[in-house]
Amino acid sequence: MVRKVTCITTNKEQPSDLDYWQSRSISECIDAIEVLRESYMSYQKDVSQRLQRVY
Repeated sequence: MVRKVTCITTNKEQPSDLDYWQSRSISECIDAIEVLRESYMSYQKDVSQRLQRVY
């Protein structure tokens, strides 16, 4: 028999994302941002992958 288990918690019981990212090195944070950027860009076909020039 398979039973579904559901755990209900509050936000105060959850570990903080800020604490997690502050404990990571700068290079790990930049790598994570790059993974998110590449994932986003794969869904946006009409967007150039270059940075826009701002004057």
